Amino acid sequence: MPRGRPPKIQNATPAILEWFAVAPERVYTTQRLAEILAANRQEWQLAATTKLDSFINLLKTKGPLREIEIKPGEKYPNARRFIRYTWGEVSPYSVGASIRKGAYLSHGTAVFLHGLNDQIPRRSIYVNLEQSAKPEPDPNSLTQASLTRAFQNKQRESSFVYQWAESEFRILNGKNTGGFGVISLPLSPAESVPVTRIERTLIDCTVRPTYAGGVYQVLEAYRGARDRISIALLLATLKRLNYLYPYHQAIGFYMQRAGFAPQQYERFKALGLHFDFYLAHGLTDCDYDPDWRLFHPKGF
Repeated sequence: MPRGRPPKIQNATPAILEWFAVAPERVYTTQRLAEILAANRQEWQLAATTKLDSFINLLKTKGPLREIEIKPGEKYPNARRFIRYTWGEVSPYSVGASIRKGAYLSHGTAVFLHGLNDQIPRRSIYVNLEQSAKPEPDPNSLTQASLTRAFQNKQRESSFVYQWAESEFRILNGKNTGGFGVISLPLSPAESVPVTRIERTLIDCTVRPTYAGGVYQVLEAYRGARDRISIALLLATLKRLNYLYPYHQAIGFYMQRAGFAPQQYERFKALGLHFDFYLAHGLTDCDYDPDWRLFHPKGF
């Protein structure tokens, strides 16, 4: 080989495979692989003419890189399909979180990953893709009549799903928060996923209990979180999310039923009880808790 000529890509194989073996990522987009190639080309002494296709082919033939396809569900057959590359064995949670940059796992999936209750998760993995920013709600616009009207019907559920292998990724277009309250949660020494922290998870499940298995499973999650959360952080997270509806009444109610100390749930009562509120949408046969001004399922 003439002096100064970059080695062929095959000669750089050990260094490339070593890089991927210790990388924190386990699921890659084509664009991400292109970025890795560009960023490491000089260190790996690869020629400027080394193509992305050759790079990916090397990772497939010499390493455990595998190409997978994430397909839309039957209801949206013409929706976009996603090609991803997995390095070795990966969990469906990592695959789901890779659907779009900034996506994270939430609601019932976060409850399961944090180990907050004993519910065996359904097939669905909840993937939150935040909406674009919208004007903040005007608290003065809320009336008892508008609140009651909003909660008289069942909660709308997302039917937008993607599928890979035996997993179903249910896409939630959540409130724009800039990823507030999202952490990287290790699943193993080699794999971590973006997921809402416990405090954010409890609030999300209070707002949309259907995505957590229903109000009884949400109550179990509160019980599981009782000795694991910061009440100050729970309050700060609720303030940051800035909901129009008085979800603090439902949160305090859950906390009291879950066995939190009075000085903990009373901080939510101190936020005010200005409206009759509902533990969930579409309640019909229900009881009323005057301490929280809250309707809940009968016998709850």
